[in-house]
Amino acid sequence: MIAIPGRFSESASALRYRAVVNARKLLDAVYDAGGEPVTVYPRAPLSVEDMASRLWWADGLLLPGGGDLDPSRYGQSPSSEHLYDIDSEQDDFDLVAARWAAIAGIPVLAICRGVQVVNTARGGDLHQHMDVPHRNVVQQVRATHPALVDLMGDGDVAISCYHHQRLGHVGSGLQVAAVAADGTVEAVVDPDSDGWFLGIQWHAEDTASDDPVQMGIFRALVEHAIAHRDG
Repeated sequence: MIAIPGRFSESASALRYRAVVNARKLLDAVYDAGGEPVTVYPRAPLSVEDMASRLWWADGLLLPGGGDLDPSRYGQSPSSEHLYDIDSEQDDFDLVAARWAAIAGIPVLAICRGVQVVNTARGGDLHQHMDVPHRNVVQQVRATHPALVDLMGDGDVAISCYHHQRLGHVGSGLQVAAVAADGTVEAVVDPDSDGWFLGIQWHAEDTASDDPVQMGIFRALVEHAIAHRDG
């Protein structure tokens, strides 16, 4: 059972109203990897204890992409006109979910906004807007950390990116695992996690249906979630 916080959407035409959504490609990737993706309503505020009582059933957590974090969450004032879809309740929920998972030893895959959330929760910060955003970009990246090399191999891998922000100072316990040609941190790991943690700036779900390497990321999440469930 993989808990995935929903994303608030101001316009979901098929539903006729504002909605809480997740990307179908993301849910498909978790399901095809052998997990049961469960969208969780991101109601906040919550304490870590409240989160534990809500997500007691979760074997793993996937923090997905979405809008920008409020810069005040990482100690900055807004400095870019490109910030979008900031939602304080979404921020509250995601940050507490990240802290709860770390304490509880829940396996976590954090994608795009998700890795930015974890970095912020661990005392890191973000670059609010990149000079050359990685939007609709497919680029090559190579794993540099053994934990990621074991998962993706030691050669160049094509990744699908859609982000205008990136990690700045890397948070406590996180280690850089892959860097793009322009210096953007594209992946971080926590080798000392009590569960399992991988944070990627790219959208592995975009190409998971055709790329065994990207699908392998979701399989790793599910495999570690099974191990956590079975104790």
